[in-house]
Formats: sequence, structure tokens, C-alpha cells
Amino acid sequence: MSVVFSYEEAFSRNIGWVTAREQLALKSKRVAIAGLGGVGGSHLLTLARLGVGAFNIADFDAFDVPNINRQAGAVMSTLGAPKVEVLAAMARDINPDVDIQVFPQGVDRSNLVQFLSGVDVYVDGLDFFAFAARRLTFASCSDMGVPAITAAPLGMGTAVLNFLPGQMSFEEYFLWGDLPDDEKALRFLVGLAPAGLHRAYLVDPSTVDLVERRGPSTIMGCQLCSGVAATEALKIMLARGKVRGAPHGYQFDAYRNRFVRTWRPGGNKHPLQQLALKIGMRQLQKMRSAR
Repeated sequence: MSVVFSYEEAFSRNIGWVTAREQLALKSKRVAIAGLGGVGGSHLLTLARLGVGAFNIADFDAFDVPNINRQAGAVMSTLGAPKVEVLAAMARDINPDVDIQVFPQGVDRSNLVQFLSGVDVYVDGLDFFAFAARRLTFASCSDMGVPAITAAPLGMGTAVLNFLPGQMSFEEYFLWGDLPDDEKALRFLVGLAPAGLHRAYLVDPSTVDLVERRGPSTIMGCQLCSGVAATEALKIMLARGKVRGAPHGYQFDAYRNRFVRTWRPGGNKHPLQQLALKIGMRQLQKMRSAR
């Protein structure tokens, strides 16, 4: 059966939660996503189904077997294939008219201006341990006035921070400086989720090792990330609804059925964050000693 694609029909069920005029506005928006793994691929497909009409996507990696538990594009038939090509094809299968600019080398100093040019919002999909790329990308967002959203899959939930133009920057919040990478990882983890809702049900702590750059993940966490990140992006793109920027954040944990709003003035300078980091450093020293 031959079917002709119609944007209006394909996204007609969004109407009611958005107006017809707002849906057409989404068609004209462009979202940048760096990293198309666990959360990034889901971000792209969720926003494509929302009817966003254009994307800049970046990733240099290919799918592998350990990606299957959580990554939207990871199936047996795509193993070894570039993530950026697989996800671009999936998005075009949702909306044949979508405009996708592909950055197969990932993001770096040489292409970030191009990657973020004309973009309405950036949604972070970079690997947790991609410190250099994440720092550069968020700094470029700040310099170019691009709103940036990061939603982290933690346990069976998500923690969300928005970095908005003219407000607290990524570096001001996390205070990475020139610290070693494992201490950046600790500050990123503690800063992302001050409420720490996920920690109570980690059944095997040995699976988390910031020194060796590994940790467990679930598809539930990744999909929750995409739902909340897409909602924040919608509010930003349509200038509708309250969007709280860092140092405000929130964490929702489906396993514990809990939602907590957080506010940490000064980011990781805040006394509660300093206490959490002090405790975290003890665990980090144990990880270092075990190497």
C-alpha cells in the first residue's frame, strides 16, 4: 500500500496538548543533540515524533552488543553501524520531510559553532564520561545564547538541569576546573542529582567505578530522560510554561515513586554539595586504591 506522508496528519494527535499553530511552530524549530547513545537516540526519536522539523546530530561511535539494553538504535541488525546514520534513518522514517544535519565526527572545537548555529535548543546526549566534549559544548551554548538541557538516567529515573542564556553556566554549577577526570565524574554525578533518589536501591555498588569509567544503566531511565527533556525543550521552543534554570533542578525516580525539586545556589559550592562531595571523595579514593 502506497501512503503519502502528511505532516499535519502524522502529528495530528499532538493537537489538544499543543495548538495547531504551536504544532506548525515546532515544524520550524531546530534541535541539536550531541551523542546518540542511551539518551541521545531516544531524545531524537521523541522530538521527531513531537514534530520538530530539523535537527543537528553528532556522534562518532558505532553500535555494539552492550548497547542493546538501553540504546534506541541498538538491535542485532545495526551492530557495527554508525549511530548517527542509524538514528538519522530512524528519524526520517518517522518524518520523511525532517531536515537532519549530520556530524559523524562528533563535536569538538572545529565544528561547535556550525553545530549550534541556528539552533533553538541543545539537548545533551553525550556519554557520562565525555568530559572535554561536554564542557566545550555547554560553554559554546552559553557563548551563543543557546538554551541547554541535560537529563541524566540514574537508576530507574532521571535528574534534570537546564542551563539558560544569561543564567548560571555549566562550569559555574559543576566547578570542574582542571580536576582529574574521576573527580569531574564525581562532581557531575553529585551535581546532577543532589536528592540522590537512585542510591537507595543500587544492589551491586561494585558496578559503579568512576576511575574505570563504568556504571549500570536501564532503559527505563533513558526513556524517562527523553520524556522530560522533550517537555523542557517544548516549553523553551514555544515559550510556554515555566522553565527553571540551574541552580534549580529536579529528580524523578519511578522505582521509588518520588519527585524532588532541588535548589543549590552556588552549585557544587553549596554546603550540602560540599558535604556530599566529601563523602563521595572517600568512595573515589577506594576506587583508586582498588585499581
